[in-house]
Amino acid sequence: MADRQDGAADNTIARNSVLAFWAYAATTTFTAVLTLYLVRALAPHGYGLFSLALSIDAVLTVPADFGISRAVARFVAERRRRTADVVEVTAAAFRLKLLSSIAISAILFALAGPIANAYGESDLVWPLRGMAFALLGQSVMLLFSSVFVALGRLTQNLRLTFSESVVETGSSIALVALGGGATGAAFGRAIGYGVGALLGAVMLARLLGKSAFVGQRSSRPWIRRISAYAGVLLVVDGAYTLFDQIDALLLGAYLNVSAVAIFRAPMRLVALVQGPSIAFTNSVAPTIARGHGSRPNVSAFTKAIRYSMVLQAVFLAPLTVWAKPVTSLALGPGYGESAHVLLALAPYVFLSGPALIVSVGVNYLGEARRRIPIAVTAIAVNTVLDVILIPRIGVIAGAIGTSIAFTIYVAGHVWVCRQAIALPLEPLALTCLRTLVAAGMAALVLAAFGTEHLSPFDWVAGTVCGTLAYVLVLVVTREVGRAEWGRVRSFLRRVPGLRAR
Repeated sequence: MADRQDGAADNTIARNSVLAFWAYAATTTFTAVLTLYLVRALAPHGYGLFSLALSIDAVLTVPADFGISRAVARFVAERRRRTADVVEVTAAAFRLKLLSSIAISAILFALAGPIANAYGESDLVWPLRGMAFALLGQSVMLLFSSVFVALGRLTQNLRLTFSESVVETGSSIALVALGGGATGAAFGRAIGYGVGALLGAVMLARLLGKSAFVGQRSSRPWIRRISAYAGVLLVVDGAYTLFDQIDALLLGAYLNVSAVAIFRAPMRLVALVQGPSIAFTNSVAPTIARGHGSRPNVSAFTKAIRYSMVLQAVFLAPLTVWAKPVTSLALGPGYGESAHVLLALAPYVFLSGPALIVSVGVNYLGEARRRIPIAVTAIAVNTVLDVILIPRIGVIAGAIGTSIAFTIYVAGHVWVCRQAIALPLEPLALTCLRTLVAAGMAALVLAAFGTEHLSPFDWVAGTVCGTLAYVLVLVVTREVGRAEWGRVRSFLRRVPGLRAR
């Protein structure tokens, strides 16, 4: 019976991984199209304005969310078999979310002028106001998405994220093409998240009923419980978001908005390769919640971390050895310095996969309070390095600070998981070593095809040969064996259009 239950759980995780992967693939495709369009259409100055407004928006997303979405995800995951409790939790969270989101969005809209003046950029005013509207829609949509993921309803989450991405991409491109500039891009984002919030509300009402917005009983007990855990997550998310955005904010203050664009553009490229890890996170992290009658699925959690390292390491060689041709091809003229930024972000690229899984996993374990000193340490290290290095070496300082601080951040979360659920470290350490060796071999192969200018043949042949070298090392070191190939075939059988024959 136990084997049957474990098999059913594995099938559910596999199915959810496929759905989460498709959600990633859909959103990443549109994000890539939009990013590549904006960096060229807006040029460094215009894209810098948009990126700076986006960074300020990201920082304010934290108080707008107030930790509510992640807190609700934990409580819903723990009670996913008790529909009445899920409804009450969601209703209480929705009331809290509306209050915080509307208040912070209104503050950003009102303070757009003073913020623009502080940066000496009058053209920043309306991009910030567009972001104020986007902030409201994004915050509400995040709540709905968190509920779907916690319930294992990744089909709904796929539809929601796909629809938002389509609308945001289309609206942003249209408004920029009509001459809207950075302001058009910001309002295109607002339209996308506005539609996403409305669609999410409709989908949630169909799933849980209208009571998911108003509740059926007194919501005070749940409001207190959500607020208590959300308060902890607010500190954690605030520190991490500031860590993620501090480089752009300081580059804008010390240098100019073009420097922000040179730094943020490669960061957006890095975000495009995090999708498989996002899929693992959304499908596996909820399974380690300590729910009624269930215990954390440590085995699946460990495998997810290992697989995320394998998948992230495959990008190390092209994003480092081919940093210059990649940035030249993707970003176009005016972003030459971005190649150095991309190279310095190598540790961040590799660790960003497991970082998602372990940090979100700690939230589901109810151990978010233990994340506070880790997040605060990371932001302190990043800030100090930026303040020291930006005046001396310029834009690349942001990438160096991010990579060093992020390594500390990931190590801290792995240790918390080790203590909370006895996370086995030896297999993770072996995977880390083997994947880095494989990435090094792939890098040598890519270097043989050149590092400055690549012909179409070099791009194709280098990518194929480098990937084969990477896989060969994983096979030889037995990091990838029969079990993993079996899981790959099982995954492909679940992917429409790629079913094994």
